[in-house]
Amino acid sequence: MSPSSEHGGPQVTDAVGGRAFAGLLGARRLQTAAFGPHPRQKLDVYAPRAARGLPVIVFFYGGRWKQGGRRQYALLARRLAALGAVVVVPDYRLYPQVRFPTFVEDGAAAVDWALRHAAGLGGDPDRLYLMGHSAGAHIGALLALDARYLAVHGRSPATLAGFIGLAGPYDFLPFQSEELADTFGPAEGHAASQPIHHVDGRNPPFLLLHGSKDKVVGPGNSKRLWRRIEACGGRARMVFLEQANHVNILWGLLLPFPAHLAGIRREVARFVLDGESMRLAHPPSDSVSLR
Repeated sequence: MSPSSEHGGPQVTDAVGGRAFAGLLGARRLQTAAFGPHPRQKLDVYAPRAARGLPVIVFFYGGRWKQGGRRQYALLARRLAALGAVVVVPDYRLYPQVRFPTFVEDGAAAVDWALRHAAGLGGDPDRLYLMGHSAGAHIGALLALDARYLAVHGRSPATLAGFIGLAGPYDFLPFQSEELADTFGPAEGHAASQPIHHVDGRNPPFLLLHGSKDKVVGPGNSKRLWRRIEACGGRARMVFLEQANHVNILWGLLLPFPAHLAGIRREVARFVLDGESMRLAHPPSDSVSLR
């Protein structure tokens, strides 16, 4: 791993900070829409004023697949939109009312909605990225790796411009609690629930960010997924954040000031806005540590 002093510099960091401040007041919620008949199949859309042809980010929040709501992430969505993107935050059905793979299927339906409506919202459907934190990163990763979910809507992972995972569980068998095992249904389906098992090297570009101090979802999840993509010849970038844990990894997107987490904004902006996702090595070669 290369040290943070060898990756990026003040010019890039200042540019990202400038983006955040310049667009913050203009990033707003455009609309709420339903992507299915269930009350939890709704989403919110955020964008800067006069958005046109911007990349689109579909953000899936975490909550152990059993809690959370899209309005809790309104500030985060505005911060992401302020960087220069159309941001879609869907809800999805939760355990114990449903079990795997229903919440992933809801995610696929939300992505299909975003692709169909992107242009009308000021976005570019050819630059649609999935992003998620924790359980949401698990959902996004499966959509980007297991073609079955998007195929229901006549789409494929090749439709996606990339995936950004924050502190995601991608390889977490055996399950550590009876509740978690129940969340993922009958035992014969557990292997299919692991994103790492669907890597074939044809994935869209992956940006994996994980806090080295994460005690909830171990950073080994991201490291093992990155290694599997590497072994299969896919495209991915692995970023360890030495001062981040499972929760404060989001602070770098929410707050403009914590210097030790500014690398998160920088990495996301480079990947989505500056086209780095298209320049990733194939197979991947960079794994960095940001202090």
